Amino acid sequence: MNRHERLAGLLELVIERESVHVDDLVRELGVSAATARRDLDELAEQQLITRTRGGATTAPGSSDLPLRYKTTRHAEEKTRIAREAASLVEPRAVVGLNGGTTTTEVAREIAVRPELRGPAPGDEVVVVTNAVNIANELAVRPHLRVVVTGGVARALSYELTGPLATPILERISLDVLFLGVDALDVTRGAAAQHEGEAAVNGAFVERANRVIVVADSGKLGRTAFAAICGIDAVDTLVTDTGADRALVREFRHSGVEVVRV
Repeated sequence: MNRHERLAGLLELVIERESVHVDDLVRELGVSAATARRDLDELAEQQLITRTRGGATTAPGSSDLPLRYKTTRHAEEKTRIAREAASLVEPRAVVGLNGGTTTTEVAREIAVRPELRGPAPGDEVVVVTNAVNIANELAVRPHLRVVVTGGVARALSYELTGPLATPILERISLDVLFLGVDALDVTRGAAAQHEGEAAVNGAFVERANRVIVVADSGKLGRTAFAAICGIDAVDTLVTDTGADRALVREFRHSGVEVVRV
């Protein structure tokens, strides 16, 4: 386990249990007490946890993990989901991508698909995103045209939010939107933990001819703080084979095409 994975695992333990002791980390992560204390100190300095005598507890907002700490969660599932999602993009399409680890993987898969490299200027795929990390990765690809919304960048997700993020979306149309979510429920629809992200994501949904939610099975059947859209706005769900079969049936009964990979 490298340092990045260790910190991610440690942070998830704190969030899951709300309180941990150094002795627990030594036993479960297989690290020394000194290493566990240093890792806890580092996470506390970043205000991701609250340090206590002999351990740590959750900090306000710590359930909203920073993107860099979420990249190792469900990594294999996200790769399969992203590859399947990218295969649904047609040449010369206008594609929307909001922020998140799964949509970042979708962006990477789109970038390397040879079928999307148009032979002439004007044949390129257009990617519209409010995620600065996605824009940074795709901007160097000459066969893609990248459009970035305005807004204020959130440190946790790299997404641009706020009133400056939506005006451009009111003036464009998307052929397809790949929507990353924190939760997807048949009754309550798609949702995010942060209301600013949810508002921008909802604006993306309104401008898309087809909405494809990309989410690992751990996000299905759950709810989150801020609504993005109802389930009736979702055309397709691309998820992994670990998705609960009963939930899959409910989504399909609601009119959502479900692709399990």
